[in-house]
Amino acid sequence: MTQLTKEFNQKKIEEAALSISGLTFAYPKQGEILKNLNLRIHSGERVGLIGANGSGKTTLFLLVCGILTPISGKIQLFDKPVETGAFRSEMGLVFQNPDDQLFTTSVRDDVAFGPENMNLDAEEVENRVRKALSVTGVEELIDRVPQNLSGGEKCMVAIASVLAMQPQIILYDEPTANLDLRARRRLIRFLQNSQETYIISTHDLEMILEVCDRVLLLDEGQIIADGNPREVMGDKQLMEAHGLEKPHSLTPHR
Repeated sequence: MTQLTKEFNQKKIEEAALSISGLTFAYPKQGEILKNLNLRIHSGERVGLIGANGSGKTTLFLLVCGILTPISGKIQLFDKPVETGAFRSEMGLVFQNPDDQLFTTSVRDDVAFGPENMNLDAEEVENRVRKALSVTGVEELIDRVPQNLSGGEKCMVAIASVLAMQPQIILYDEPTANLDLRARRRLIRFLQNSQETYIISTHDLEMILEVCDRVLLLDEGQIIADGNPREVMGDKQLMEAHGLEKPHSLTPHR
């Protein structure tokens, strides 16, 4: 391997998919939800975001996607500033409730919506639709009405609708909410094989142990802990101090 190749590979490893510095945000007539928050996510990382209700997880996602405007601070996506209201195809957001994301009369149309609005030609749109449905394992649903699908099927179609835009980083907001055990396991297998950089906001701590190599604990407007999921979530005192419980699987059993 040449020195130039080594330097290129190292640069790819160190590339920041998402960089946040000094981020502060507050809703009207409320205190600050996020306070001078700093964060860096590298390309290829699989990150879990945990915290008690009201800690600001969803708010952080909406800021990163440019839906909300910060009071101060910088958010950069692949070294380019995130602007409020501006579409960035590199970023995808999977909503907690698939019904908020699926709104047309067929699965095909829902998955095609993003690529069509990227002004791609019809052939490319169809290729992306079929590839996204194939990757998520729900290609047989292509002609179904989304509202008639099960919760697990809706979840995978919602993910397919994001994948069709070929984002480089995906934000998952409580993806296992309202899923039965079979649908949850299907989602976990999908995430384990996913090629994209992703951040998962969830209360499903056991899932984080299976699909993430890094976890962030958010509370009091700050990243309280950042590290290996087993080490961070295995700290009973830390977890309880911030309104969470140590995952059951990390507790020794006799």
